[in-house]
Amino acid sequence: MEQGKRKALEAAGFRFGDAADFLGLSDEEQRLIELRIKVSRAVRRLREKQQLSQQQLATKLKSSQSRVAKLESGSADVSLDLMFRGLFAVGGRLTDLAVSRSHIKSSPG
Repeated sequence: MEQGKRKALEAAGFRFGDAADFLGLSDEEQRLIELRIKVSRAVRRLREKQQLSQQQLATKLKSSQSRVAKLESGSADVSLDLMFRGLFAVGGRLTDLAVSRSHIKSSPG
């Protein structure tokens, strides 16, 4: 956005930020959400790479297709345990979740 336009909007009372600012998320909550997103995307990518259906993955996990769909969407009502079991069931590793350091906010301490 053009700097002048942004300053005019701020002067009019508008504020700029991201979803975490809007929702008032702590750094820990934001990192947890990022982890869920990374795991869910990795599961879907690896499942599709292996040409497995959600139902086939669900059978491996002793779960349901709808649960796998929720897992792949990063739904908050899917446990991290199931998310990681899904990742490992499609051959994923923790290194598949590695983030480049430039995307991580530094935290004090």
